[in-house]
This record gives sequence, C-alpha cells and structure tokens, in this order.
Amino acid sequence: MPRELLLTGVRALELADYDEAPLRDGEVRAEAILSGVSIGTELALYRGESPFRNKRFDVDLRVFVDDPTSGFPAGLGYEWVGRVSETGAGATAPRVGERIHVTLPHRETQTFAADGPPWVALPDDLTDERATLLQSTAIALQAVRDAQIAPGARVAVFGLGAFGLLAVQLARLDGAGLVVGVDPVRVRRELALAHGADVAFDAAADVGLELKRAGEPADVAIEFSGRYEALQQALRCVRVEGLVVAAGFYVGDGNALRLGEEWLHNRLRMVASLQGWGVPVDRRALRTSALEMLARLQTDELLTHRFTFDDASRAYASLDARRVEALRATLAY
Repeated sequence: MPRELLLTGVRALELADYDEAPLRDGEVRAEAILSGVSIGTELALYRGESPFRNKRFDVDLRVFVDDPTSGFPAGLGYEWVGRVSETGAGATAPRVGERIHVTLPHRETQTFAADGPPWVALPDDLTDERATLLQSTAIALQAVRDAQIAPGARVAVFGLGAFGLLAVQLARLDGAGLVVGVDPVRVRRELALAHGADVAFDAAADVGLELKRAGEPADVAIEFSGRYEALQQALRCVRVEGLVVAAGFYVGDGNALRLGEEWLHNRLRMVASLQGWGVPVDRRALRTSALEMLARLQTDELLTHRFTFDDASRAYASLDARRVEALRATLAY
C-alpha cells in the first residue's frame, strides 16, 4: 500500500498506509519522485508552534476559531514533484508520463482533479531538485510583487533562508537599486552577497539606525523570518510612508512588535503577503511566472539536506536540531 507522512503530535511523525480509490472522471494520479521540506513553515507545525495546533481557519468567516481536534493528524509539505501514471475519463492534461509539480503534502502518490490544485507541467531541462523550489519561488515572487519595487528602489530583505535568498535575486531582477540582506547566520549573509545583495547585516545590528544614519533608509522591506523582532526592525529601517511586506509564518505572541514607534510615527504601510486560503491571488498565473523565473535564479546552494522518504521522521528531527545551517531539504521516494 502507498504511504503518506502524517504529523500525529508535537514532534511526532508516522508513515501511514492509505488506500487508493479508483479514479473518477476528471481525476489524475501521479507517482512521487521528490518533495521539498520547508524549514520554516513545516518545522513550525512540527514543533507545535503554529496556530493550527489548536485552531482552524474558517475560510467562510475569515477568522481562526478554537478547535482542539484540528492539529493532528495533519499532512506536511507543499513542494511535491512526481510523474503522472494514470488519468480518468475527461482529464486531458496533465498527460500520462508527464512530470508535474503540485502543492500537496508528502506522500507516495497524489490523486487530484485536473482542474483542482494548481499543478504545473515541468520542462525537461528543469531538474527534480530545482523543481522542489517552484512554490517557494512563487511565494517569494508574490512578496516581491507586493513590495511594488520602483526602479532604483532600496529594498531590505529580512530572513535569508530559502525564501529570502530567492527574494534577494527577484528584487534585483525587478529593478531594485540597492538590496540589503539581514540574517543572524554568517553563511546566509555570504550567500545573499553572492546572489545579488549589495550589503548584508547581522540581525543583531540596529539595521534601521545604520541605514538611516548612512542616508539610505529602505523604500521597502520584506520580512521572511517569521520573527517579530525582525518585523520590528523592518519597520524601523524604512523611510517615511515606506512599505513593509510581512511574508513570514509568524507564531506566538508579538511582544517584540512596537507599533507605537516607527510604524506610527513614520506613517508606514504594512501588508501581509499570502496566496491560497481564498485570498484574491491567481495562483496558476503566479506559478507559471515563478516557473519562468526559476530558470534565471541561483538555487543549488539552497538545497542543503537530502533524505529518503523512508527516513522522514529522522529527517525532521535532524532539521529541527540543525535549523541554523539548514535552508531546504528534499525527500526522495
């Protein structure tokens, strides 16, 4: 029987068997090749730090509601690469034998409606490994679009994990005149400089004060780390009526966020960057653009850890223990 990876409790994973129902009209089935593990979002869920541990998001009411049963069991992952093995009547695309990327969890097969989740057919010259960064590129691209970067603008990117390093490159391609990277990890700062940043600050620095003393406040800041301290520093570094794009997966209480300071006194704007969950973003068009951009980006250094699907439980424990050095992992089927 095929297996799927389930989060059954805090830091508890299981490879569980599941049954494959016969294909219905319009459905597609694919066999897994490789899937990508997001160090940020997935590890927050794994550690039980996200609101989904005891709440669910009501997409009709657009609010989180208490639900102690919502957290477990749950699937993890959204960077799944596989090959189509079967199609139901009426499903003309994707075709049998075609490699695809689909935003579904880690499991050995996927069955979905051809007009359902936004699958993408992968070109032959795109490796499986690079393809596991497609949705991450779409997330970074959405954040850069939300940043509304004007030609020559000064852009600060906080959090130089996979998303931030992709955003550094996309901001440069979008016409940024100055790109500043911020992260506590030296290796990540060095990667940012190699990938197009002009300068990289340690997150321990008072980035906002340093940029403003140099006469170069950011026009826009994009925050990916999901840390409220970084979001506060992003607000601190932009100019009067500047923009901050909050693109991280924020967990816990925002005690470090001080909205009575720069956010208020500089009349700043702050926007949440998100796709999915019923927000008005054309995800198919976004992913098509991300696929085109992916060919122009440096990604080899982003895939830092590789595991087999059989070893998924050890993989998450290892990534949790070594989160500073990890950028992105893959599970091979």
